[in-house]
Amino acid sequence: MKIKQYRTQFIKELSSWYDAYEAESFFYLILENKHKLRKIDLALNHELAFSYADLAVWDAFLNDLKKEVPIQYLLGKTSFYGLDFEVNENVLIPRPETEELVEWIINENKITDKTKKLKILDIGTGSGCIAISLAKNLPNAEVYAMDVSKKAIEMAKRNAGYNNVKITFILKSVLELEMLKSNFDIIVSNPPYVRHLEKQEIRKNVLDYEPHLALFVDDNNALVFYRKIAELAQKNLLQKGQLYFEINQYLGKEMTELLEKMNFKNIELRKDIYDNDRMMKGEI
Repeated sequence: MKIKQYRTQFIKELSSWYDAYEAESFFYLILENKHKLRKIDLALNHELAFSYADLAVWDAFLNDLKKEVPIQYLLGKTSFYGLDFEVNENVLIPRPETEELVEWIINENKITDKTKKLKILDIGTGSGCIAISLAKNLPNAEVYAMDVSKKAIEMAKRNAGYNNVKITFILKSVLELEMLKSNFDIIVSNPPYVRHLEKQEIRKNVLDYEPHLALFVDDNNALVFYRKIAELAQKNLLQKGQLYFEINQYLGKEMTELLEKMNFKNIELRKDIYDNDRMMKGEI
């Protein structure tokens, strides 16, 4: 079957689950990933065709997409801040909002003095997207990354290798720590922050397939990770050290009050590209 013909069929079959634009984007992601063909290649050569073996692979993709399995998990990879990352069901799929957090940290901590070093800790690293992006873009940084999940740490280690950066990984639950073993210039975290009461807002592809360990917190203790990490930051951030968080969009006021009560300075709350309260910073 000619690829252009299959493309039309592919988009039509997914019409009950996705709009045409999203279905088309899936088609070209798979086409490039599996066949090294881009949209322009298809436009220039109308005779390109799939073999029977190709069609069997594509039909399997269709079936999984109809179950709303995330395309990133089906391909086994995604892009984040210009870098490629391996992902699977053991880690969250990196979001554009988190790229904004990374951008904020990089812009505020670019160092022209090559002799000065930065020591950074990423808590709840998952795929390693934050830690690796910071290590790649802040060459003077010594970066550490912590996670409670052994499988997440294993994946993050692979991603660090793919992107040719050195990260020190720590397999530990932050909630079990009373003190970090080192002091840091920057601590950053995108911890679990979705309350169970917000489940109805979560799309099926996230709710059914992404790890709940990295997503959800108890409705009555929604700031448990933030409070603990802020306590550690009080003890282990160096003078003028910075604490950065990605936060629940509905809890900006509560997060600001938390950091104020803990005597952080220069507290700043920022909105994401969707105009939601999404990230914040405090200093020691």
